[in-house]
Parts: sequence; structure tokens; C-alpha cells
Amino acid sequence: MNSLTPPCDNDHHGQPDSQVLSLRIEAALLERLTEHAAKRGMSVQDYVVRTLVRDDFDERFKASVEETERFYGRSA
Repeated sequence: MNSLTPPCDNDHHGQPDSQVLSLRIEAALLERLTEHAAKRGMSVQDYVVRTLVRDDFDERFKASVEETERFYGRSA
């Protein structure tokens, strides 16, 4: 099982404090993430973080939410 770095209360390197995000995902999705990460010589955690900080992530996320709402209908 992969684990993330525990939160940092006081980072001495000038970086902001971090928090842990725990996810439960299907095995097939984890396998795909592992394959994508391996192609880039990265850990799954590093690959996911790199994906989240991409400049276009907000736009892609918004588009995904809109598509989901169209498919399932808007939630309250």
C-alpha cells in the first residue's frame, strides 16, 4: 500500500505546511496511475501531485464537473 508523507507542522525549508489527503480508488485506476507514473520514472504520489499543480488543472477539473452534472444532473 502506498502512503503519503505525514503533515509537516514546521517546515524549516520555507515551504508551506502540508496536509495528508487519503484516497480510496479502484484497483484498476491505481494500476493506470502506477503505469503512467512509471513511464515518467515517478512515484504514484509524485505523479498525482504533479498532475494537480498543472496550470490547466482548474480548467480541466471544471470541465469534468460540468460534464458530470450534465450526465447525472445537478446536485443540491
